[in-house]
Amino acid sequence: MDRSLSREEIPRDLPRNPSVREIPLEPTPIEMRRAQLDSRADDRQLLDLPQPERKAGGGGESGKNASNASLAHDPRHDHEYRVRRDRLPEQAIGVALRAEELKVLTEVGRFRVIATRDIASTIYDGNGHRMERDLRFLRQQGLIETNAVNARRDGRFERVEQIEVVTLTKDGRSLVGRVADLPEGQQLYAGLVKPREAEHDTQIYRAYLKEAERIEKSGGSNLRVVLDFELKSEIQKAIHAARKAEPDRELAEIKQQVAPQFELPYRNDRIQIPDARIEYELDQGSRTGHEDIEVLTGAYRAGHIRAKAGFRAYASAADRTSISGRIEDEHQIMRDILEL
Repeated sequence: MDRSLSREEIPRDLPRNPSVREIPLEPTPIEMRRAQLDSRADDRQLLDLPQPERKAGGGGESGKNASNASLAHDPRHDHEYRVRRDRLPEQAIGVALRAEELKVLTEVGRFRVIATRDIASTIYDGNGHRMERDLRFLRQQGLIETNAVNARRDGRFERVEQIEVVTLTKDGRSLVGRVADLPEGQQLYAGLVKPREAEHDTQIYRAYLKEAERIEKSGGSNLRVVLDFELKSEIQKAIHAARKAEPDRELAEIKQQVAPQFELPYRNDRIQIPDARIEYELDQGSRTGHEDIEVLTGAYRAGHIRAKAGFRAYASAADRTSISGRIEDEHQIMRDILEL
């Protein structure tokens, strides 16, 4: 460590020797270079912070393909890094995110809501302390919100269990859209919309992780998540356009025509929409595919479960027990329900 004092740090009240005449000294080349470097350090606090590399054409909402490889840092300097980041100006926050923090923001934005316990187990390899530290930083920057929501009762618990969940703020969603490496067309969400459905919605992320692993092992890449919000919106647009073109047609007939356009089944007089669709590329983008996933709960009725046949269905162990009582004679359906 450099223990030398700068000129500004030299005490000015030292006793002087009256016999010594003070002669102003010209700075040496080394001193001039030090002064120049000190000036630059004062003006630019972000010189050694990782900067996101944007691909050609990046910028604004269109610059969603920024690389996050440069966001990683040496964990040995984590404390120093954290202290320096806390002094960053507000407009610079995007370039100071750690790799795990950017991953949290990206995943939460894609799925709208994720339970902190799932974030800890997947993104942080079970290290809850590191996760809490990073979530605290993201909250302080106004990028996320954490809320405690009640779990579903369904007769499973004598008392109400609470689950901590994470959602993006609008600022967080905007930041992810600028700096994250996202597939083209990936939608991002902010805010806790339906607290009563939050537990079910957090399970969609767990189902996705299992499906994503299977897809990637089969050669799929560049996965894009399409939640039911987006699918419903696109389907409604298609139905509206068809009714506008032929106002005398029956709505049921129009729905039956629209369903195949989205490769979705039409059952029980309805277009069946999954909780999420995973779109992916094969053979380096020459082909595409998709998987539709549905998270079943103990509250689903037998007819509802049957209507979801064909989707990649998942349920927790407790929910599988409840479901089996409703469709105990339909063994094939139970075999198709995968455990979360």
